[in-house]
Amino acid sequence: VKMRKRYWKTINFSLLFLVASSLEAQVTNPFGNALVPDMIADASIQVIDGMFYCYATTDGYGKGLHTSGPPVVWKSKDFVHWSFDGTYFPSAVNEKYWAPSKAIYANGKYYIYPTINGYMYPAVAEHPDGPFKLARGEDKFYKPFTGSTLLQTKNPGGIDAEVFVDDDGQAYVFWGRRNAAKLASDMVTVDSVIHSIPTPQKAYSEGPIFFKRKGIYYYLYTIGGDERYQYYYVMSRVSPLGPYENPKDDLVSTTNYERGVFGPGHGCVFNTDDDHYYFAFLEFVRRSTNRQTYVNKLEFNEDGTIRQVEVSLDGVGALRKVKQRKVIKPDTVYVSSTASPMYIKHNQDTLCQRTEYFVPSFAVDGSNGSRWMAAESDKEQWIVADLGKPKKIRQSEVYFVRPTAGHAYLLEGSSDGKVWQKCGGHEDVHMKSPHTDDVNKKYRFLRIKITEGIAGIWEWNI
Repeated sequence: VKMRKRYWKTINFSLLFLVASSLEAQVTNPFGNALVPDMIADASIQVIDGMFYCYATTDGYGKGLHTSGPPVVWKSKDFVHWSFDGTYFPSAVNEKYWAPSKAIYANGKYYIYPTINGYMYPAVAEHPDGPFKLARGEDKFYKPFTGSTLLQTKNPGGIDAEVFVDDDGQAYVFWGRRNAAKLASDMVTVDSVIHSIPTPQKAYSEGPIFFKRKGIYYYLYTIGGDERYQYYYVMSRVSPLGPYENPKDDLVSTTNYERGVFGPGHGCVFNTDDDHYYFAFLEFVRRSTNRQTYVNKLEFNEDGTIRQVEVSLDGVGALRKVKQRKVIKPDTVYVSSTASPMYIKHNQDTLCQRTEYFVPSFAVDGSNGSRWMAAESDKEQWIVADLGKPKKIRQSEVYFVRPTAGHAYLLEGSSDGKVWQKCGGHEDVHMKSPHTDDVNKKYRFLRIKITEGIAGIWEWNI
């Protein structure tokens, strides 16, 4: 009887594996290779002292526009391997924190201009990693707004600040609804004369992008939203405040049905040198504030006009060469459970039809747009990587789903799948990504048991 039970356990496990393998062979990842392994939007990307910094809105908290995740800054040496550790703005951790802008270096300090609880605030720090604090007044928040807002007016409303410093040192601030003004040398005082950037597209606009290239000023502005998000632009050869020219072909980005890209919206433009410019944009992805960010090349014509971006979800790969450890690709991935597929309902465009699958192989596919998720009823919450045979494992690097809420986990290794040894993890909750363990032992199997935090993994590098 015992042999029969053991036999049927083996047969049932084999059948489950065959069914799972068959399912995984049929599913696809509609979200491509996102910039970072998390849901972020409104990204501001820049290079500071040879390091890529990405300040952004943290999405994925499930309450739409009523909330956000805490402020974290993702960093990378090569534009492929990203990480963050804790928050860079402690007093704003529990606030609704959107669109933080790039960090502007001035007066020996760094300034950022996030939209917090629906109002723009200037903040300052000694280092781009923070900790940032409000640049004026007491470093705390209350609603609807405090006296520390960027606009010092009776109604200081406004969102999506974008700050630009010209070659002569004069700073300018641009924000939603085509507003622009000079910024004083203290980087917090906005000139009383507010300009409106004239554009041929007249609908509501937010998420302004501003930059200068080869003597030409570019103002990019959004139109629409959701799957119909678009970017247009105007340009000036005179000053950041105009006068502006309206190029004949003024569309920068729009939905690309052939490539499955919907609503490329609020992002940024950055460059690595005078010849290489890039366009970052959020995409509709999982609807509402469950967006991810992607990066494509931005190209120009001889006359300085912008070529429409053929948007894709493929990414641009490494922008700098950095020596990385070789990743061991697991032969098989086993899990305690897999969440049911999620159909993503369209909002404005019926052609946007997507279903997200959460199969185990997505945790090791090298794509930041896909993830493994355990079933909600799962109390075990584990994932096992089978390397096929014992191999020397130097390091385990895991990117959990919703990392800004923090995780605790246990990492174990085994040579036979029966006897397990602890080789990493931590019992207390850490807000960081990735969680890295130096293993330096030979195992065939590695197992992660998630003890605190969302039971899901974007990527697991071994």
